[in-house]
Amino acid sequence: MRVDMIRVIARREFLVHVKTKGFWIGTVAMPLFILAMGVLPTLVMTKTRTVHRMVVVDETGALGAELARRLNERTTQGRKAVGFEAALRPAQSDAAAQQAALVPEVLEGTVDSWVGIAEEEFRDGRVEYHAESVSNFATQEVLEDALSILVRRHRLVEAGYDPDQIQGLEGSVKLSTVRVSESGSREEGAAASFILAYALFLLLYMVLIIYGQQVMQGVIEEKTSRVVEVVVSSARPFELMMGKLLGICLTALTQLAVWLGTLAVVTLPAVAASFAWLPADLKLPTLPLPVVGHFLILFLLGFFLFASFYAAIGAAFNNLQEASQLSTLAIMFLVAPFLFMMPVINDPDSTLAVILSMIPVFTPLLMMLRIAVKMPPVWQIL
Repeated sequence: MRVDMIRVIARREFLVHVKTKGFWIGTVAMPLFILAMGVLPTLVMTKTRTVHRMVVVDETGALGAELARRLNERTTQGRKAVGFEAALRPAQSDAAAQQAALVPEVLEGTVDSWVGIAEEEFRDGRVEYHAESVSNFATQEVLEDALSILVRRHRLVEAGYDPDQIQGLEGSVKLSTVRVSESGSREEGAAASFILAYALFLLLYMVLIIYGQQVMQGVIEEKTSRVVEVVVSSARPFELMMGKLLGICLTALTQLAVWLGTLAVVTLPAVAASFAWLPADLKLPTLPLPVVGHFLILFLLGFFLFASFYAAIGAAFNNLQEASQLSTLAIMFLVAPFLFMMPVINDPDSTLAVILSMIPVFTPLLMMLRIAVKMPPVWQIL
């Protein structure tokens, strides 16, 4: 084996890939994509407000006014993402006629919905919600919570209890999560831990697929263009393949260095604290150096494992179309860990998580997921 020949081939592969526009576009776009997938859904839900226009018809006379007041208070106080403009209408003697008159208002868009609180249904714990679209689960959840509180207070009053006193006695408790580590304990939310684990998992997944495919395409291109015949005349097949793998691996490491550097800077406490647009209860996680080290090692092992699969597929076919059909087998081993992502994040020490993370084709992704959530024992990593 001639190291100089491997170095020349690796340098050529590295420069060919790094000098392309697609490489740098992907390098910039991926951190933005990870940020969008991890932060934007939470940000949109907390910062985007919609106002739902509702009519409340209360035949019981016990809840309607208080329900409208509570829902409207959410809008004036700017609480959460759903606001209401609730108006109470007196119940008419002919309930069917009143309901029929409300239907055109909903269809014309004058109001978004109307709620009917009937005496019989109220005793059964049911309230009717009428709207042209009933897929607004967030709005319905807020409405159900408000109704449940009012119904509970009404029943306590009827039973002779003080609802305010009862509410104080049965008040809920909010967990303040603190992550324990050898370097010291630090308050960290569950969402922050999930974002870090998901970001590292997705980075590794994308890089293994992208650069594995590039290895396969490179092998096929050299075969079809007859370049391999010229190269093999001066380099042995092993030197050619090792140089190609090393060159593409260095390209991937360059891209990962940019991504991890960006992630490390963004998650620094001083930097994260300056993001005024983030929700107040969302604390970004830190990226410890041991996690970065394990990430790079698992990437190297995973890359050479899957790149060898892709290279073998490329060597077995003469065109990209045939090779792409078989490459789905390699992709299946990368997609499968997505099915187990949530159970592993929830319990990284479970039997399922431990066994799956030690199956070689699953190890790069699932072991990285476990390390990001909670560092496994050394013997399992080894």
